[in-house]
Amino acid sequence: MQNISKGSALIIGLSLLIGLVGLGYLLKTAALEYKQFERSVTVKGLSEREYPADIVIWPIQFAFAENDLPKLYTLVDNSTTKIVKFLQDQDIKVEEITTNSPAITDKSAQQYGGDMNAKFRYTAVQTITVYSSDVDKVRKVMTSLSSLGKEGIVFTGDNYQAQVEYLFNQLNEVKPSMIEEATNKAREVAVKFASDSNSRLGKIKQASQGQFSITDRDKNNPHIKLVRVVSTVEYYLAD
Repeated sequence: MQNISKGSALIIGLSLLIGLVGLGYLLKTAALEYKQFERSVTVKGLSEREYPADIVIWPIQFAFAENDLPKLYTLVDNSTTKIVKFLQDQDIKVEEITTNSPAITDKSAQQYGGDMNAKFRYTAVQTITVYSSDVDKVRKVMTSLSSLGKEGIVFTGDNYQAQVEYLFNQLNEVKPSMIEEATNKAREVAVKFASDSNSRLGKIKQASQGQFSITDRDKNNPHIKLVRVVSTVEYYLAD
C-alpha cells in the first residue's frame, strides 16, 4: 500500500512538473506574441482641396458730410435709392439687398474730441448689404459699382465693416470623401513604413480625425476656399 502511494505521488509530481513547464512555455509564448502584437506605428494623412465660396456678403458703405442735417438725410436717401436701383438693374434680387439706418455723427455734440472748427458738423455713414449665393454674379457687379462715384457718392471700403466676406457652407457634403482620402493617405504611409522595417501592417489600433479648417486660398482670391483635414491613425505591426 505504501509502494502504491509512493508511485502515485511520483506520477502526480511528474504530471505537475510537466504541466508547470508546459504552462510556463505557453505563458512565455503568449507574452512574446503579445509584446510583438503591441508594436505599432502612428501616421498622419492629409486631405486638402479647393472649393469656390457659395455665399458672398458684400457691404456697400458710403459717407456724406453736411452742416444742414435735413439736407444730409436727403443726400443719404437719394444715394441709397440710386445704389439699390443700380443693383437691381444688375440682376441682384430685392431679397438679397438689405439697407440699414444711416449712422449720423454730430461733431459739436461729442463729449470728448469734439471739433468746433470742423468744416462740416454732421457726417453720415450708410451701409447697404448684398447677401447672395450667386458669387460670380455679385463679383462682376462689384467691378462696375465705381461708376456711381461720378454721381457724387463717396464709397468707403478701407475699414473692417466694409470688407467683403466669402463663405463655404457645403462642408458636410465634402466631409466623407475628404476623411476617406486622408485615411487612405495615412495607410499608404504606414504600408511604406512597414515595408521599410520588414514588418507587416496589421489592424488599426486607434484613429482620430482632426478639425476641418476653411481658409482663403490666398489674400488675392478670398472667394476660393482651401478646405483641409488631417487624420491620425495608429496601426499594429507584425513580423
